[in-house]
Amino acid sequence: MVNRLSPRDAMYYFLDESGSTTHLGALLILDPQGSDATASRSSRSTKTADTGAKKSPSARATPDAGSERPTVLPLDYPRLVALVENRLQLVPRYRQVVREVTLGLARPVWVDDPDFDINFHIRRSGLPRPGDTAQLQDLISRVMSRPLDRTRPLWEMYLIEGLPDGRLAILTKTHRCLVDGGGAREISEVICDETRAVEMLAEDLWMPGAPPGTAHLALGALAEALSRPGDLVDSVVHGNSIIADIRGTAEGALRRVGNVVQQITDSAPSSPLNSATTSTRSFAVASVPRRGCAKIADRYDCTVNDVELAIISGVMRRWMLSYDESVRAGDTVRVVLPLSARDPAVERRAESDGRWITVGKPSFVTDLPVGEDNPTVRLAQVAGLANRYAQSSRRLSMGPQPLLPELGVVPFPELSSRAFRSLNRRNYNVPVAMGTTPVAAKYVGSCVVTQMYAIPTLMAQRALAITITDYHDNLQFAFIADRGVMSDLPALTEYVTESFEELLVTK
Repeated sequence: MVNRLSPRDAMYYFLDESGSTTHLGALLILDPQGSDATASRSSRSTKTADTGAKKSPSARATPDAGSERPTVLPLDYPRLVALVENRLQLVPRYRQVVREVTLGLARPVWVDDPDFDINFHIRRSGLPRPGDTAQLQDLISRVMSRPLDRTRPLWEMYLIEGLPDGRLAILTKTHRCLVDGGGAREISEVICDETRAVEMLAEDLWMPGAPPGTAHLALGALAEALSRPGDLVDSVVHGNSIIADIRGTAEGALRRVGNVVQQITDSAPSSPLNSATTSTRSFAVASVPRRGCAKIADRYDCTVNDVELAIISGVMRRWMLSYDESVRAGDTVRVVLPLSARDPAVERRAESDGRWITVGKPSFVTDLPVGEDNPTVRLAQVAGLANRYAQSSRRLSMGPQPLLPELGVVPFPELSSRAFRSLNRRNYNVPVAMGTTPVAAKYVGSCVVTQMYAIPTLMAQRALAITITDYHDNLQFAFIADRGVMSDLPALTEYVTESFEELLVTK
């Protein structure tokens, strides 16, 4: 029995093209000499999450936080490889490749990689002196510009050395189709621990299964269709047959008219942020203190998420002024963000199972009033619009969806992917991913994670994507952009600070 990609996974797999790749990732900054007190500054003490796998009796124990500080072994390449190899049993997809079925007779399948080589996926890199933030961002930009090798499992990890003060960085890069499921986790989430103790799992002896041949996959797809005669009849009526063509002409015409009317009346503002994309990426990070954002939220009776959106509004206003001096009152930038960010029932406290890679969640579309020059008025408008649109069914979004999820057949995947990108292009200008709760303190190989940035997917026809991670008492912004459209992306880090400070000092 083959294990097929879900319709959404297959959609993301086929959305890759020369100018756009649907991978995401994370950047973790580690301090081998950081103290437990430093790590726990942003969260309360929590119990280690139950992984569902047995822990090795040989797992190394460490003293409690109140006792003498243990000696921390340096996290080097061999130790990182051993850690990842031990945790791969929690994410079996990371040892599998995607195999397409001849003629698109069915969705692609997951197949064990018979030549799996963990040293190919985990790589070592170093920054030249002084190893500053600009050099790190440039390295990440180049890594995220390169597509993943489709003949191998679709992920990479980099141990980056040469940062100031002996710090290290871990960069992960994972294809979107690996993490779309509800329980699927990105590799950066798998290697992190809740305590300094490295919780090694019981040894897992993995042996790849025999890969199916091309003919076997094609015959299996046909047999699968014939074993479900009801689905086969439905495919004749609703799928690719002549009957379906006649039936679909009338139904499709009505749907297209409705879609066109909705796009005309409720489409995103025209913007270079929806320009045709290239394959080159630019990456930048910034952070602001969460305590200051909470102070602003209390002063103006709004939420921290409202302050985050107001900061992004200030950033986009400054960028538009640098790009085009004619920013008018009433101009907006349309963003899509998680619906959970507007849920008052969500308590903002650190959770042991907090996630920083969140995808596939219900979202809604709102407008950022970049044409407003008064920061406090802009904040009030941001909060009001977000509250209103979060309740509007017309503004709700489940994110990108496959065009024909009920069909097992994937005819002309490149053509259908282009059609999807064309329909999806004008829904919004910028995707914004933000967590609903702070992430508890994390460790990798006994090293404290001091900074954490989620790297979002940059879809076709999108020049910018933004994530915000609440970690270590800071709101940590990550920007990834098309270098051909936003060659000045590093300036956005300064805009974040300026937008935060203008809200903080305004009375």
